[in-house]
Formats: sequence, structure tokens, C-alpha cells
Amino acid sequence: MAKIVETSIPEGQSTAELVTGTPAFSGPDSLKFRDKLYTSRLLIVPGTDRSYPVCKAIVEVPASDSDAVKFLKASDEFEPFKE
Repeated sequence: MAKIVETSIPEGQSTAELVTGTPAFSGPDSLKFRDKLYTSRLLIVPGTDRSYPVCKAIVEVPASDSDAVKFLKASDEFEPFKE
């Protein structure tokens, strides 16, 4: 049987940051991509130590992360998300 552990989220920190160690990015300086295969997974950018969560088939990365943007644009598993 699973054990329930209650923890509080520190002020100014998102749940995505707690799970992945990566802050959740949002705003005009971020890009969104739709995951064509999975609704939930952890995307690890090849050749780096950065990771981004896929939630509800969407992954959001900072536009300044050129490695992640290049990987996502080249991958057949992802497409730019149009809101």
C-alpha cells in the first residue's frame, strides 16, 4: 500500500520545479511544443543536464535554451504548439 507523504511547497517554487529540479517557464520568453506520443514524461535534453516535464502532452522550454529548442524542432515526436 502506498504511503501518503504531505509536504508543503516553498513560496515562489512550482511543483514542476520540485519534481524535476527545473523551474517551470512561462511567458513570452518560452516556447511550447506538443508531444505527439506521450501525455506525460520527462524530457531530458541530449548532451546536457537539463530536463523539462511534459504535462498534458505539452512541454514548455525557455527560448534561450538553444539545445532544447533545436532538439524539439528536429524531433518527429514533437511539434510547435499553437494556442
